[in-house]
Amino acid sequence: MRIRSAGTGDAAVLAALRYEFRAEMDAPIEGRDAFEERMRAWWADSRRDQWRAWIAVDGDEPIGEVFLQVVEKLPNPISEPERLGYVTSLYVTPAHRNAAVGGALLDCALDDCRRDGLDTVVLWPSSRSRPLYRRRGFVERGDVMELPLVPHPGRNA
Repeated sequence: MRIRSAGTGDAAVLAALRYEFRAEMDAPIEGRDAFEERMRAWWADSRRDQWRAWIAVDGDEPIGEVFLQVVEKLPNPISEPERLGYVTSLYVTPAHRNAAVGGALLDCALDDCRRDGLDTVVLWPSSRSRPLYRRRGFVERGDVMELPLVPHPGRNA
């Protein structure tokens, strides 16, 4: 298994994995082909510069993905980073679960956040994914989990 950064040529892979991820949660209201076309167009859109993604592959087979959106915060007059990370769509195909693939994908996204000096990482976990996030240092804030990366005044304890 290896993990690589997703590029513009990976739109179809990202779309297929995203469809599988969400279809496991609830019955789709959009056909697979229509969704995948819409997702491919979204990934190719100019907004994509705000988004990053990684794909886990086993040989040539895509087995997982994770997305990271870098979100700009309001300007701040104190020493506090003005961007945060939003992690979403961490998905591993059923046959490859419980083999450290999800943790490796998450680590890629978190390494990117640290390298870019982001303030905090936030996400909305599923009940199944909460233990993974806790092991990486995320704390629960209601339905949201967060991982503070930089200490600063006013941070909730």
